[in-house]
Order: sequence, then C-alpha cells, then structure tokens
Amino acid sequence: MTASDNKTIPDFFDEKRMDPVSVATGRPVSKMADSKPVVPKRKAGFYFSEALLDRFTRKFHQLKLDGVPVDNKSALAEMALHFALDDLDRGEASQMLKRLAGC
Repeated sequence: MTASDNKTIPDFFDEKRMDPVSVATGRPVSKMADSKPVVPKRKAGFYFSEALLDRFTRKFHQLKLDGVPVDNKSALAEMALHFALDDLDRGEASQMLKRLAGC
C-alpha cells in the first residue's frame, strides 16, 4: 500500500463540509449557518442601469473589505428594497415619493 492509496475522498454531500465563503471571509461556518432562519426565496429579474449596478457592486465589495457582515449581494439588495418600501410607507414624509414627484 502506498501513501497515495491512503488519501481520503471528500464527501460532497456532507452537511458539515467547509463553506468557501466563510473560509475566505474568516467567519466561522457555525455563525453563518445557525444565526439566520431559512426563508424561502424566489429569483426575480429587474433591469438597472450599468452605472447603478457598478455602484452597487463597488459598495458591496467595500462593505466586505470594511468587515460589515453582509452575506451576499442578494442580501444587500433585499435590505435596500425593504428600506425603500419602508420609506414609501411613510406617505407624505417619504423621500422616495418626493423624488418620484420631481421635488
């Protein structure tokens, strides 16, 4: 038997495997996996200007470099959309409604 015969084969279906994002960001897998409840999600498609998408991508990467615990771009976009909808719910005090009205 040679040393190469003793290699362990990775189990790709193992639920305890290392997460490459947590390894790259230095955040433990247990904190990432156990801290948030699983919420069903659906893919959505929208069109945005290239300038806005570039700004969004730069901001996402800057947040990651600054150590802000944002998991991914989808989480950041979802948070921004919640923020925008909460503002619209404010009625006349809404900054977004003022912009839509051209004020």
